[in-house]
Amino acid sequence: MTDKRELRSAMRAERKRLAGLDAMAADRAASHLSQLPPSDLVAVYWAIGSELGAEPIARVMDAERRAVCLPVVIALDAPMIFRRWSPGDPLEPDAAGVPAPFPLAETVVPDLILTPLLAFDAWGGRLGQGGGHYDRTFAAMPDAIRIGLAYVGQQVGMLELESHDIRLHGVLTEVGYTPARKV
Repeated sequence: MTDKRELRSAMRAERKRLAGLDAMAADRAASHLSQLPPSDLVAVYWAIGSELGAEPIARVMDAERRAVCLPVVIALDAPMIFRRWSPGDPLEPDAAGVPAPFPLAETVVPDLILTPLLAFDAWGGRLGQGGGHYDRTFAAMPDAIRIGLAYVGQQVGMLELESHDIRLHGVLTEVGYTPARKV
């Protein structure tokens, strides 16, 4: 088994390299929104570092009058909650230090969650940062459609998942949406 710390380190470097090669990747990913499964309320995320940005997706959805929300870490060992958000609304750091909507924003339950990642495989395997925020949230919201948002170059061979790792339903990249294969 490849050490997850080593894989995370290598994939952080690869994602940073990919981000430096293609400044318009997030906009192209947003152009493929029609390929995603239907949903009424989509959770995006505030990109940190070299994560593929979800803000272009939020702008497209806002222009289409579709509801968007952002995750909020309330406690580091608990599932995230989601608060309604529109591009331009003010944000403040949550318990993890990530920009999130103010507590006055409506708490909502998304039916589709876009998640950042370091690596993904064709079977819905996802390698995240290691904090477990999304896996805990996916476990608490089993009916939500789970979609990774990544550069196509972040795909790897089959990831070795642990019992707490929850598979994605698919991945949206700058070249389009790909549903996960059956394991």
